[in-house]
Amino acid sequence: MNSMRLSMMTGIALYSMLTTGCNEQTTAQTDKQTTAGVEVQSIFPKGEKGSSEYFTGNAYANALVPADSTYATLVGNVYFEPGARSNWHRHPAGQILIITDGVGYHQIKGQARQTMRKGDVIQCPPNTVHWHGASPDTGLQQLYIIPNTEKGIVEWMEPVTDIQYRNAD
Repeated sequence: MNSMRLSMMTGIALYSMLTTGCNEQTTAQTDKQTTAGVEVQSIFPKGEKGSSEYFTGNAYANALVPADSTYATLVGNVYFEPGARSNWHRHPAGQILIITDGVGYHQIKGQARQTMRKGDVIQCPPNTVHWHGASPDTGLQQLYIIPNTEKGIVEWMEPVTDIQYRNAD
């Protein structure tokens, strides 16, 4: 009976140490961005500030999987501060966006602007001109996946105007 009780106590202590360690590791890896009073959870570090040549406002990119000949896929994370957005652009092989937190917009040229929220998956078809970014008062965290990088990665175009950004139609 005593050995069973000792075994249970050891198991509980081990479980407690493991879960505490995991929580500390998770907390250490989580980066929170607070802008305009709205907190957005980040899975990955903020990254490097994007060039004003390609973004309006503050956007930060962090490459996670570089393009190479083995996977031929580029994966990264972008954090858009409230009001920040990309220029119009297209990807020769398309792009997939996975929204991990916040609220933002996505628009394919000639179509209505769409609202994106945490958990949304956006598929941008190959060579389709589009833009994406945060809403005016909430930041946006997104993962991007660009497949078939041997076809090219991105062609940047003109900035999205304030009128285009605000227009829901």
